[in-house]
Amino acid sequence: MKRDAYDLATGTENAEAQRAFENAVFGIAAHRPNTGAALQATLAADPHHVAGHALKGFANLILARSELTTVATAALVDARAALVQKNGGTADERILVAALEAAESGLFAQAARILDTGFEDRPATFLPFKLAHALRFMIGDAGGMLAASTRAARSIDPASNAAGFVLGCHAFSLEEHGRYDEALKVGQRAVALQPDDSWGLHAVSHVFEMQGDAKQGIDWLEGSRKAWSRCNNFSFHMAWHLGLLHLERGDHDRVLELYDDEVRPQQTDDFRDMANAISLLWRLEQSGVHVGNRWMDVAEIAQQRKSDTTLIFAALHNLAALVAVGDREGVSELVAQIDVKALGMDDQARIAAEIGVPMARVLAGLDAPADQRMIDRMVANLPKIGGSNAQRDFFVLALAKAVGAGGDSAAVYRIGQIRQQLKADDRLFESIERSVGMRLSA
Repeated sequence: MKRDAYDLATGTENAEAQRAFENAVFGIAAHRPNTGAALQATLAADPHHVAGHALKGFANLILARSELTTVATAALVDARAALVQKNGGTADERILVAALEAAESGLFAQAARILDTGFEDRPATFLPFKLAHALRFMIGDAGGMLAASTRAARSIDPASNAAGFVLGCHAFSLEEHGRYDEALKVGQRAVALQPDDSWGLHAVSHVFEMQGDAKQGIDWLEGSRKAWSRCNNFSFHMAWHLGLLHLERGDHDRVLELYDDEVRPQQTDDFRDMANAISLLWRLEQSGVHVGNRWMDVAEIAQQRKSDTTLIFAALHNLAALVAVGDREGVSELVAQIDVKALGMDDQARIAAEIGVPMARVLAGLDAPADQRMIDRMVANLPKIGGSNAQRDFFVLALAKAVGAGGDSAAVYRIGQIRQQLKADDRLFESIERSVGMRLSA
């Protein structure tokens, strides 16, 4: 048994597999496009690499596509078989497999807890730490992210390979709690330690965006373009943030240029790419910008995904695309699928029941919250959808627009008050306020 460059103890005796796996872990940390190839090389060199099979399982679950659940299940079977081949594997490997078993059953929160508990004495061991961070991100557990990243940040050796990446996650967790000054300092330190830490770069950009500092945010992202442009499709998300900042400045031509060239340069069906595109197009239209036929490619993919409720965050974005192009049949089917999902027992079923169903009806134009209590409950439950505050702001804006369409200025004002706890006033919310006849936050 030996620990790799990121402090994970594996049972492999194959040096080539070890190097390839470390490259895969670095790829996960830095959002590199060659991560999949590195993982394939790991398993080619050592077909019984337990952690390699576990990582393959987690990677497919995090992509949140219904058809990939079978791939994740097969990876779990292979990981269990590899444990047998490795005489039970290392303790670290057994924890990874146990966490994968929970995640494969749709219990992401339980999987994250297994990883926390299993690595309680080494909370900065990077792969389990990052996996738990990603799982919690998908179920909106900001509190769990911050607790775990605080433990890891306190124990990490600044000279370790993972130090910058761990601090980048901590910066993001701080930002999601509105602790912007701390997030800025930690994020900048993360990037100084590890210039390839795009998640840390991303966390700092969030701070500028949420504080309404568009100029500094644009300067930060443009100044770090060399780093994030080397990423996989995470580069599309970084460009999305850049587009939001230019939108706040009213530079609509630049936003459209970014959309075509960097936010949506490929017609992928990755839910993260779809969320970038759909939420930015919606904001542009709300800002009075004609987006031409740009809705069509995302609506076509959303139509193909209308029965996929693997991730409620993704399903709600797909619903917004179908609404945008007037696909009433598709809208009805997807709303019904979310209703069905809410009857299940896993994490996403709970999320569907608590916020997915009411939010779907708002997006579809079927309902608007009836009273202040319901509005407060919906906004309070929104974090459970997953994603970041910046991503979920799309749903806050859509909720405000829905209640504003009925002329309920008091409700729009209430939503604005709640929103201001995390995000500075901006042009877009002001436009929604004006749509109900007054500037409410003045």
